Amino acid sequence: MATSWVYLFVVWDDSIYVISEETVTHVDKVIGKVTKYSDMDQYGGNFSNVYPKGTKYYSIKDVDPKIAIAVQDENGQFVKAIREGEYTYQKEYTEYIYQGLGIFAILLVGFIFFSKTRRN
Repeated sequence: MATSWVYLFVVWDDSIYVISEETVTHVDKVIGKVTKYSDMDQYGGNFSNVYPKGTKYYSIKDVDPKIAIAVQDENGQFVKAIREGEYTYQKEYTEYIYQGLGIFAILLVGFIFFSKTRRN
């Protein structure tokens, strides 16, 4: 089953950045790159649904990367990507794992307690 994306994006530093149509002329330095591409599935890390693995992210001169970054497209131009918010894909699964482990620990302690009181 394919994922239906609302917009084109990149993920960097646990944040999702929406690709705009605005080009950037004053980039500063490389801050990351796409580590996983898919237009079908969602992944963690520096993921994109439009740019291939290896596409570089840049900071923009005089712009806080928490607001926007630049992405170098296939033509060598830099396109502005605007931060939309926190990317929670991996965190959601991690929370479920911790919740499951917590419930398991409570049940285990309860079972041990019940077993000891039953023997006495």
